[in-house]
Amino acid sequence: MKGKNRRKRVLFVCTGNTCRSPMAEFLLRNKLKKRKIRWWDVSSCGINAEVGGTISPNSKTALEEVGIKVDKFEPTQLTQKKIGASTIVICMTQSQKQMLEGCGHVFCVRDVCGYDVPDPYGRDIEAYRATREALSRACDVLIENYITQYKDGEEIK
Repeated sequence: MKGKNRRKRVLFVCTGNTCRSPMAEFLLRNKLKKRKIRWWDVSSCGINAEVGGTISPNSKTALEEVGIKVDKFEPTQLTQKKIGASTIVICMTQSQKQMLEGCGHVFCVRDVCGYDVPDPYGRDIEAYRATREALSRACDVLIENYITQYKDGEEIK
């Protein structure tokens, strides 16, 4: 059901839903709360989610270093239903976006701000910090160019 005052949804997508997309979810949620932007929900899932797992320890540490508390988080598998329920879907890379071609309002970080976000999985904390910073910049652009500009019924381009 589409209409005014319907909650809007951003869905971040990565491979396993343990590193990048949960970091993006927590970062954007934090930024929206600080800016008092309401009516937008944020979630994340993975193309091949590690269901039953949790956020990676380095992702959690990288977020907590900037004051973002990471409470309960469980990786979730991407479904067409989740895509359909989202106002905008943001993949971490161009290749992930291509896998979801024709599924809905699917974009990638490169579409938003000009770069992919490489997977830090298995790397040291510095890689996760770099990922956090890249995602933080992407979230700022997403807020300025998409979220604050969105009008009900308009297609996001």
